[in-house]
Amino acid sequence: MSFKNVPMNGKILLFMCCILAVSFTIAGTFSLKIWLDERQSLLTEQAMLMARTVSEIPLIQDVMTLPPEQASTSMESTIDELRAINNASYIVVMNMERVRLTHPSKQMVGTASHSEDLSPAFAEHYYTTVAAGEQGKMIRAFAPIVNTSHEQVGVVVVGYLLPNVWQLIQETQVLIWITLIISIACSIGGATLLSRHMKQQMYGLEPHEIAKLYHERTETFNAMQEGVIAIDTDHRITIFNPKACDILGVQGDFIGQRIERVLIDTRLPEIIVSGKAVHNQEIYIQQTPIISNRVPIHVNGETVGAIAIFRDRTEVKALAEELTGVKAFVEGLRVQTHEYKNKLHTIAGLLQLNKPQEALHYITEVKEAHEELTTMLEQRIAHEQIAGLLLSKVQAGNELGIHVQLDRQMQVTALPPRLDQHDVVIMLGNLIENAFDALRDSPGPKEVEISIEGDATCLALSVSDNGTGMTASTQQQLLTRGFSTKGSENRGIGMYLVGQIVERADGILTVESELGYGTTMTITFE
Repeated sequence: MSFKNVPMNGKILLFMCCILAVSFTIAGTFSLKIWLDERQSLLTEQAMLMARTVSEIPLIQDVMTLPPEQASTSMESTIDELRAINNASYIVVMNMERVRLTHPSKQMVGTASHSEDLSPAFAEHYYTTVAAGEQGKMIRAFAPIVNTSHEQVGVVVVGYLLPNVWQLIQETQVLIWITLIISIACSIGGATLLSRHMKQQMYGLEPHEIAKLYHERTETFNAMQEGVIAIDTDHRITIFNPKACDILGVQGDFIGQRIERVLIDTRLPEIIVSGKAVHNQEIYIQQTPIISNRVPIHVNGETVGAIAIFRDRTEVKALAEELTGVKAFVEGLRVQTHEYKNKLHTIAGLLQLNKPQEALHYITEVKEAHEELTTMLEQRIAHEQIAGLLLSKVQAGNELGIHVQLDRQMQVTALPPRLDQHDVVIMLGNLIENAFDALRDSPGPKEVEISIEGDATCLALSVSDNGTGMTASTQQQLLTRGFSTKGSENRGIGMYLVGQIVERADGILTVESELGYGTTMTITFE
């Protein structure tokens, strides 16, 4: 198993053990240095105190004038006792000829010392030195022996062996083991609690699993054909996939930047504030028309950000125009098939009644009416989809028993910059369908009047019917998504789309309606 697949608990424990090892090494080094310095200072004071004490013993002062053998014998027991009681490495007493009168090694008693650091002591100086000996470093204290006549009669040298690092470790090994065991136990407990807490926040996933999910998510967003932008509650970008860059015409790595500094018109911060989703809304970002779904991101009931998924409206429009064209073509064929069946039945009936002249007259009349309507639309409407829609609605009205009256003076030479054929087809088609719906249950003659005028600077279209009319409440909710007076599913979308186009293109929708008399809807763009 590779290291990246090691569970989080193991990684944290290993990391904490490494930290402990480094910390113990550094702390131990400094601690041992401090202990050694303190021990050296303590032994130095103890050695000097011991040297002064020995030099001031009357017995020692009195026997210093005796011959070396007698002096050594007289003070031997006293010196050995003092050395044992004070745990000194050695206590050496020398006369003024530097002859050792006492020494831990009996062979050294009676011999002269030639140590270079003795000279200050024979000049009545008190001092200490650190010297390397056979057993290790030695703290040595020097004190002159001065008798009651204030005459120096000898020197006392007291030595203490300075412990090394290993000896200090052995002295404190119990404390070290207790500290080490407690630290490891706390590390294991802390690593377990920390990893458990972190995994709870990460939905029970290990870091390598989160990394895998992150890479999968990133590749998924990169492969999408829709632009995706997400922000957090601080308005900082968390997702900005390549398709979003292509659609909006921007380049760079925007992750972590505030959305306002990159794009000022995404309207994503509004979703964080409102906490409500907005679907299929047409907006402009970077002067690019898009169709956007903006949704808040919730975690445990709390809004933590917002995400927008959008497509270039030009692409959507192309698909919609194709779909609209196909639907219009199919609807036109269906209406024409039904209409021409009725006309064929009429012609067949006239022929069976042996009235060929009347049948010929009927055929000519139908042909001329159709050619007149088609020619008028071709000449006055510069956009095929709008002309095709009007032609199909006239035929659909005939099938429903509704007389559709087109304004013979209508003229559409161009459309304003923020509108296209698809927009006009949606608006005009929905207004006409609403008029048809208002006339379905209406008694008496059923009439719909349609007028449209437009050029590159303005557009006005109007649809009137003599149907049932609308209440004030219905007029207020007319553009609300999902609102419909039909009471059936999948309704209430048409007028909502009309309202979105009117709002986006800065148009004005006017509704004049009276119950029992009919409705007139007018939309203008300037």
